[in-house]
Amino acid sequence: MDPILLPAGNPSIWTGRTGNNTYLLPGKIPTLIDAGVGAPTHLDAIERALDGRSLALVLITHGHTDHMSGVPMIAARWPGVRIRQFGVGQDPIAPDESIAAGDGAVVAIHTPGHSLDHCCFRLGSDVFCGDLLRIGGTVVIPATRGGDLAEYLRSLQRIRDLRPRRLLPGHGPIVDNPTALIDEYIRHRADRDSQILAALNDGPRTIPEIVTIVYDSLVEELKSAAAESVTAHLIKLEREGRVHGTREGGVPRWSR
Repeated sequence: MDPILLPAGNPSIWTGRTGNNTYLLPGKIPTLIDAGVGAPTHLDAIERALDGRSLALVLITHGHTDHMSGVPMIAARWPGVRIRQFGVGQDPIAPDESIAAGDGAVVAIHTPGHSLDHCCFRLGSDVFCGDLLRIGGTVVIPATRGGDLAEYLRSLQRIRDLRPRRLLPGHGPIVDNPTALIDEYIRHRADRDSQILAALNDGPRTIPEIVTIVYDSLVEELKSAAAESVTAHLIKLEREGRVHGTREGGVPRWSR
């Protein structure tokens, strides 16, 4: 049986029109991929989809609040449910672990970059990809909170190498052409590298200055996210010897 997509009911500029996606794997071991934020409408939708069964397991793609802050509410409604996350808790998920779920098993794939603990789950030829990528936008690499662009690019390539039939993301529609979208994401990051390098042609700049040059017409609410991703690119470029950072009067500046 196909996974059942259950929107978490937390729409926003960050999470999309329907909020986060969670996915129920019905069957012998009813399993939910990601926990949402505990919205009553989401909990009620899970209960209806379970059709009298009890939720047995929740697998968390990563520890950002929109994906896991609903855990206490889920545990209150289904006492005894197991919550598992990569590297966290008394029963942490291990890399490449096969986990019984639904009527089969998923394989955990550690995919750091968006966060240190980010994990995808492969079910047959499908991959639940959390915040690795999505249709209609890019993914923030929060450099000051464990994000790492070089790791992220390796994670994209690892999932590409699996040649999945579909990607089931944490936001937005299901991806029916994974290879094309992954390639688009990799090209986008290479283009962003080039844009940042071009912004430094006229001398050292601060991160806010680079954001203003690279991201034109960006709404105020997204500028902090843009600064995080620019920082992630600069760190990667510095490791590659293509830029270097200094501090002038306590303000970080970057140059070529």
